[in-house]
Amino acid sequence: MHTNESAPSRLEPLADEVWAWVQPDGTWWVNNAGVIGGEDGLLVVDTCATEQRTLRFLAEIARVAPDRPIRWAVNTHEHGDHSYGNSLLPAETVLFGHEHMRAGLAADPIIDGCPPFWSPVPDWGAIRRRVPSVTFSSAVTVHTGGRAVELHHPGHTAHTRGDVVAWLPRERILFTGDLLFHGLTPLVFMGSLTGALRALDWVAEFAPERVVPGHGPLIDRADLDDVLAAHERYYRHVLAIAGTGRRDGLSPLEAATQADLGEFADWADSERLVANLHRAYADADGGEADVMAALRDSVAWRGGPMETSVNDAPPAG
Repeated sequence: MHTNESAPSRLEPLADEVWAWVQPDGTWWVNNAGVIGGEDGLLVVDTCATEQRTLRFLAEIARVAPDRPIRWAVNTHEHGDHSYGNSLLPAETVLFGHEHMRAGLAADPIIDGCPPFWSPVPDWGAIRRRVPSVTFSSAVTVHTGGRAVELHHPGHTAHTRGDVVAWLPRERILFTGDLLFHGLTPLVFMGSLTGALRALDWVAEFAPERVVPGHGPLIDRADLDDVLAAHERYYRHVLAIAGTGRRDGLSPLEAATQADLGEFADWADSERLVANLHRAYADADGGEADVMAALRDSVAWRGGPMETSVNDAPPAG
């Protein structure tokens, strides 16, 4: 199990002028991000949830790539842990995102005041809503000089409606956003269980050498098949629990309370089962999941607020 006392965040080099921003331990509101360099400047993959975390990220970028402008950025999806820090990017940075991602962030109520579902309740700090200025529906390539960065949508709803991966074909490095979690419970309550399953095969088709998941440790090629297989087993387990619960007339919370998590019981943030069941029920009924109800039920299943990191210190200096 994780604790909310996380290790220091770090920029981890992946290739020449390519870094992953890894924020242990990857729990609620604590994401991974990235930086990609080229002759014409830097491209940032995602920001962070709070002012302090994003400032620390930007300070590390300035340390490893001094005097290099952040000319582009992309959000892999709408969730605030990957996008609330957008407004701290330079004003001239061109921000990319899927068209559904832009719409989702524009309507997100949590940036205006975080509900007390987490402990500690995140303090966003001095941020404001900043949505992408360039949107696309399928794919677009950003050229940072001699390096091509391909941005792809899977073609269907998965973690969210507007998921995007950043792919470096020459280096075979893939930033997946929250299509992959590593070592902790995936969350798909604003997406689709069946779509998330389909996205696993889509990710595998890139055949990457290094993978930066949305949360958790980096993934090497030798471990990718195991990570993908674990996701598949988890999603199918959630669907099976949902099928039994609907058959027996149980609510998502009741179904989760009666369920055995089995091999997934030790994954961090196991309460996400409840939110994922809300998604599975809504899909089966042809409706939409109530996000706030899913979060309230997740807190009820835990018996208290969900954990997130307290490691939110400002950057050194």
